[in-house]
Amino acid sequence: MNRISACFENLRRSGRKALIPFITAGDPEPAATLPLLRALVQGGADIIELGVPFSDPMADGPVIQRSSERALKHAVSLRDVLAIVKTFRETDSHTPIILMGYLNPVEIMGYRTFAAQAHEAGVDGVLLVDLPPEESEALQAELKRFDLDQVFLLSPTTSDERLDEICTRASGFLYYVSLKGVTGSDRLNIEDVAGRIAHIRDRTTLPVGVGFGIKDSASARAVAGFSDAVIIGSALVERIGLFSGGLEGLLAEVTDFLSQLRSALDTA
Repeated sequence: MNRISACFENLRRSGRKALIPFITAGDPEPAATLPLLRALVQGGADIIELGVPFSDPMADGPVIQRSSERALKHAVSLRDVLAIVKTFRETDSHTPIILMGYLNPVEIMGYRTFAAQAHEAGVDGVLLVDLPPEESEALQAELKRFDLDQVFLLSPTTSDERLDEICTRASGFLYYVSLKGVTGSDRLNIEDVAGRIAHIRDRTTLPVGVGFGIKDSASARAVAGFSDAVIIGSALVERIGLFSGGLEGLLAEVTDFLSQLRSALDTA
């Protein structure tokens, strides 16, 4: 059992839901990423999605696009991200980390090299938003060699046929995009999302996390009522981008925000 599976199993046994925050590696500067990862854990994160900066993040809204731009000003690469994870593992051997990004940097590195180096660094899973399941076989074969999960996205428009294919190929958990559009959208309809999650559960035993449109404790608590995980991205990244104080103040801001979400999930 890898770290992701163990995390969800432990949460299930305790009747709790996973809190999965997203940050972009290298944002606002490379030196901040490692302490930010530790602050997320301190704030109550169960799993962390670490974004790999990319020059054309087509699935992301302006908030996360700008975070990539800030990181790329420092030339943060996939290899840099893996080095950050490796350092994080020196003091944290249990918090799962999923790399989230786009296929191009992985293709440049090579599937086998990427999978081997990700495993060595302590990565637990990968979510590549522009790699459809029907084209993922080659990468998935390499990921499986190192017990790395491949997480896939589901959306409100995913057909049942495609849902079944994704459920067959996915591991770790499923990421349900609760809204049509890019990250940062805020037109969350709780009843619609709850109904869709129930439909997905009829077709898989994998945990289902919900992201997009979760802005605060109230929306996090509502989503936790019917999902296995709450994924928070733009609302957190926006705080990082807007913060104007020093690093210590930023870490306190992030820890406090995550702690509020953690409390909301635990009272869902």
